[in-house]
Order: sequence, then C-alpha cells, then structure tokens
Amino acid sequence: MSQFSFDVSIEDFETKVLAPAQDVPVVIDFWAPWCEPCKVLKPMLEKLAEEYAGRFLLAMVDSDANPELAQHFGVRSIPSVKVLFQGQLVDEFNGALPEGQLREFLERIALPAGPGGNLREEAAALVTEGKLEEALAKLVEASKAKPDDQAVQLDAIDVLMQLGRNDEAQQLLAGEFAQEAERANALRARLALAAGAADTAELEAKLAANPADHATRLDLSRAYAAQSRFREAFEAALEVVIRDRAFGEGAGRKAILQLFEALGGSEQYDDLIREFRRKMSAALN
Repeated sequence: MSQFSFDVSIEDFETKVLAPAQDVPVVIDFWAPWCEPCKVLKPMLEKLAEEYAGRFLLAMVDSDANPELAQHFGVRSIPSVKVLFQGQLVDEFNGALPEGQLREFLERIALPAGPGGNLREEAAALVTEGKLEEALAKLVEASKAKPDDQAVQLDAIDVLMQLGRNDEAQQLLAGEFAQEAERANALRARLALAAGAADTAELEAKLAANPADHATRLDLSRAYAAQSRFREAFEAALEVVIRDRAFGEGAGRKAILQLFEALGGSEQYDDLIREFRRKMSAALN
C-alpha cells in the first residue's frame, strides 16, 4: 500500500475514492483472493500506480468482502476495473490485460505527465533508434525535473550499461530503489553478467573447432550477455539445454534463468523473455 494505491471498503469508499476522484482519476480494481487473473493484474496495477506517481490513484476493492460495491458498479466477473473521474464512470475493462495494453489504457485516463514525463518517453524512443547518448541526455534532464523518480533513474542506469559505462552504472545502483526494487535487482544481475566479459571471437572460434564443448558455449553465452547481445546469449544457452540438458547439473537451464532475472522488469525485453520461456519449456519437455 502507498499514497497512490490502497485497499478500500464500503465504509471508506466516499473518503478514499469519491472525494479524490473530483481532482484525479481513480482506478477501482475489483478483485478477490481466489481469483487467479487478479493475481496477475493487481501487482501490475500497483507497480504502475507508483510509476505514474499520482497521475491516477488505485483503489482496490475485495468484491467478496464488499458485495454492495460490486453490485453498485455492475461487476459480473473479476478482475473488473472501473475508472471514476469528476463524478463520472469514464472508462472500464474486464479481465487481466498484458502490461503493454494496460499502459495504453492508463495513458488514456491518467492526468497529463508533469515535467520530465514526456522526456522519459522521448528517451525511450531514442533508445529504440539506437541513439543512446541522446537518450541519456534526455533522462538526465528528466531526472533534474523529477529528482525522486526512481523509474527515470533506472532508465538512465540501463542506458549507461548499454553504453558500456558499467562503473558509473554500478555506483548509481548502490543506492536504494525501494519503489523499483525488482527492476533495480534485475539491473544488478545484468551488471554481474557484464563483469564476466570475454572475447567472443576467440570463444566462437574455439566452439567452431569443437561444437560439443558445452562449457565454451556457456562462456560464449555469458560473453554475449556482457555485450547486451541477449538473443545470442539465450540461443547459446538454449543450445546447451537441447544438446545435453544434464550438463553441469543443468547449467544451460540455469544460464537461461539468470538471463530471465537480468532482463526482468524492463518492458523492452518482455517479448524476448516470453519467447525463450516457451523454447526452454519445449526443450525440457
């Protein structure tokens, strides 16, 4: 629970939801403890409420404990999300959305971003175009405008790592990131992978001479990861799983899991992680 997301019951609904909804959109998440899709949606909403930092508020209603509220809002299945703003129901959806679609929904209903918000989006676009130095400059500007925005700080650390400026990234990651702990830990895991950098050309030549050298293939996977060549890192580790899943007490699988940990929390790698989760599952079954 935080200032941006909180549990609500029928007793405090007026003070926690109706009153603040006059000034800021309030997203009401109807959920229940037994609901499996709710367990997917609820933590995503909580994370995004922190990230949006007051551009909307998140009110979570246990529909089993508050059937009157669920009935009032016409909730027939859960999770069910309703948005109140200035006395009106302005938007809604049912079911658990993927994070990308959830962000699109929230962008439609959230208050406009304050100083620094658009800069972060501009930086993300520059990263996609490979303009890392320009993206970093945008993020520094955004951080000056919103010095407490940990998401912006971690974006900058991510870009520093892509630029190979790992010493700077490590110094910044030494700080506390309570609001973005999962992503900060993922970046620390990536930094640990980068510490094992090796000459990929030498490893590739060694592997070409002996394709059954699984240890070298795993070294190559780590070397690719250190260079942010994550698809190649996954492919090399997966090849070890396919060729000999028992090698090194499951070292190939462990290498893939380490990559999942290192890339988790960064939306840009979500599709890659999903792809290799499927491939690893297929290889192990």
